[in-house]
Amino acid sequence: MREFVPRSVVAGLDFSGLQRVNPKFHSDRPSARRREGDVIWRLPTCEGSDIYLYLLIEFQSEIDGWMAVRTQVYQGLLWQQVIDEQKLQAGAKVPPLLLLVLYKGERRWKSATTSSELIALSPDSALWSWQPQVRYYLLDMGAFPKEELARRPSPATLLFRLEQRHSPEGLNELLDEVMSWFRQHPGYERLQRLFAELIREAFEKHGLKLSEFANLLEVKSMLATQFEVWKEQWLAEGQAKGKAEGKAEGLAEGATQGKAEALISLLAERFGAVAPSWRKRIREAELATLDCWLKRVIVAPDLPSVFKHSAEIK
Repeated sequence: MREFVPRSVVAGLDFSGLQRVNPKFHSDRPSARRREGDVIWRLPTCEGSDIYLYLLIEFQSEIDGWMAVRTQVYQGLLWQQVIDEQKLQAGAKVPPLLLLVLYKGERRWKSATTSSELIALSPDSALWSWQPQVRYYLLDMGAFPKEELARRPSPATLLFRLEQRHSPEGLNELLDEVMSWFRQHPGYERLQRLFAELIREAFEKHGLKLSEFANLLEVKSMLATQFEVWKEQWLAEGQAKGKAEGKAEGLAEGATQGKAEALISLLAERFGAVAPSWRKRIREAELATLDCWLKRVIVAPDLPSVFKHSAEIK
């Protein structure tokens, strides 16, 4: 929140009083049940010692078009939990809420962030004022430019960068930056173990499996002995895959060329010599277009009729 949420919001919160809240609210509908991985925090605000903000953190690896609806359900259930646990009486105030969606998917998030965007009603309608107005704050981890994150070294920005796509060499360089941060900030052993695990998982996505380690130095030491060997294997696999794909592409290209020459032969058989301009057009056409022309050549009265009304065929 300190790194990515607007300062005007964060400035009113006292992070020294941060407390984890155990979410107990569930409904009978599966869509309304909170997953165990969701996190709720309770933060004192600067507006008074008895005023707290409830921060809900929703983790998403896939885009959810109904996230704004889920936000409304979660907030209502959380308020109900607070009312029940604190035995709030009529006339009391419920605490302010902020739902933070932390999204790490590869595609950029384009779903509505407010419930008003999902309501089938014009804002000019007399009913608009009575519609739910709920919103969540989105942190799309992959949407931040790598250069911008690199200029702001911190555990949060390093975490965001780890969630983005990197080459093996890029991951190795990022590991050096992570180690540099921990050297400059001693006393974060638990956090260092977390980053060691995240980096191990990131390399595993590229096919390099490492044992579990207690710290980053062990990860770096293991990589020093394995990285070059693994890199050569990875490149060899990539080259083999490229050859296989190239072979498939070559076969497809050969089929297209074969049909082009067959069409030219059929045209010459039916209508006589085929002009160079027609030959060029045929040889540059795609497979689907050639299939269409081959069907037409059988019934066409003349050569131009074979190609007529085919502009829509790419």
